Amino acid sequence: MPIIPGIFYNAILVSAVTAWLIAQLLKVVVNLSLVRKLNLQLLLSSGGFPSSHSATVSALALGIGKYYGWDSPIFAVSAVYGMVVMYDAAGVRRAAGKQAEVLNQLVENLYLGSDLAQERLKELIGHTPFEVFGGVIVGIIVGLLV
Repeated sequence: MPIIPGIFYNAILVSAVTAWLIAQLLKVVVNLSLVRKLNLQLLLSSGGFPSSHSATVSALALGIGKYYGWDSPIFAVSAVYGMVVMYDAAGVRRAAGKQAEVLNQLVENLYLGSDLAQERLKELIGHTPFEVFGGVIVGIIVGLLV
């Protein structure tokens, strides 16, 4: 079977990519309902509710568990990989986003009225535990349906 068509028959890959896509679309819908403004940039952004990283790895692990068995080594690898990704999203990347917020405030206060053009650091790069949990729920639902 050729590579390109074969990829579309890989249910586990389709499940993971679908979970990512749905989570990214939900970010736009959630933002639209809360802020009342359509922000299509959220389709390609990190951070926000729900976590597309968590949705992707959850659907991936669920698909592998269903297909290869819950006691298989590949499920163990995917589950641990998912835990690392979710820990990173809610821990390291969230802390980096908080640091970016503080640095942006410092730069604004230091260079107020100055001609220095300073690009703002991206602040929304991590997730709250609730956003990660929302992503897990999306991943589980998609993984069960695909």
